[in-house]
Amino acid sequence: MDYETIEYEVQQEGIGVLSLNRPRKYNSVNHRMMEELENFWRDRLYDLDTHVIILRGNGERGFCAGLDMKETMKMAFYRFQARLARLTLTMRRAPQPIISAVHGAGAGLGFSFALASDVRVLSQDARFSAAYINIGLGGADMACSYFLPRLIGAGRAYEFMLTGNFMSAEEAMSLGLASRLIEREQLMETALELAQTMNSKNPMGLRLTKEAINMNLDAGGLEQALNMEDRNQTLLVARGMLSQGDKAGRYF
Repeated sequence: MDYETIEYEVQQEGIGVLSLNRPRKYNSVNHRMMEELENFWRDRLYDLDTHVIILRGNGERGFCAGLDMKETMKMAFYRFQARLARLTLTMRRAPQPIISAVHGAGAGLGFSFALASDVRVLSQDARFSAAYINIGLGGADMACSYFLPRLIGAGRAYEFMLTGNFMSAEEAMSLGLASRLIEREQLMETALELAQTMNSKNPMGLRLTKEAINMNLDAGGLEQALNMEDRNQTLLVARGMLSQGDKAGRYF
C-alpha cells in the first residue's frame, strides 16, 4: 500500500528503516497509521530479504506520543483498542530483530512500541511514560503490563504504570531497559552499527534466536527452553549440511 503516515526504506542490503511519520503530531498514532503498521508488519512475515529493522520517529519532537486522542474519541473504541494493542504482537511475530532508536518522548503506545522492540538505543533526551493512567484509563495497556515487568522487574514496573511518571533515559539504562545511551546526533549511527553487526550473522540464525527468546519468556521451565534451543540449533545444522550436499539424516 502507499504509505501516508509511515516511511520505509532499505538502508542497505538486509537492513530496513521504518519511520513513524507524523512529526507535526508528535508521531501519534491515528487510524491510518494503525492500518499502515498492520500491513507493514504483516508483509515482514514473508520478507526474506530484510534481516534487521530499525524503528524511529521522524522530526525533532520525539519518537511517538502515543494515540492521537482527538481522532480516537470518534472511533468505535473497543475494536480500535483491540487492533492497536495487537500491533505489539505483530512486532513480536515479525521474524526480523527490531532496533528502536528513540529520541524525545515515547509515551503510551509509543512506549509500548519501544518495549515490543528487541533492542533499544536511546538519545540523552529520551524518556518514557506509561501514560494511559494519566488520561483516566488503567495503567496496564498496550502490552505494557506484559513487557515492562519482564524487562525491568515487577517492583519498578508497578511504580511506572501506577503513577504514569516519566522514566528518564538514564533510568532506562540503569534498569536494563536500553542497550545504549548516546548523544542525539549519534542515534541513527549507533542503531545502524548494531544492525550491521546483526546483519553479518546467519539470517536464519537471527530469526530463530528472536523466536527462541520470545517463546522462552513464557516457557514453563528450563526443559521447555532447552527444547526450543535444541530444535533451533538442529534446524540450522541440518540446513547447513543440506546446502553442502550432505544428507542431514546421517547426523540425527
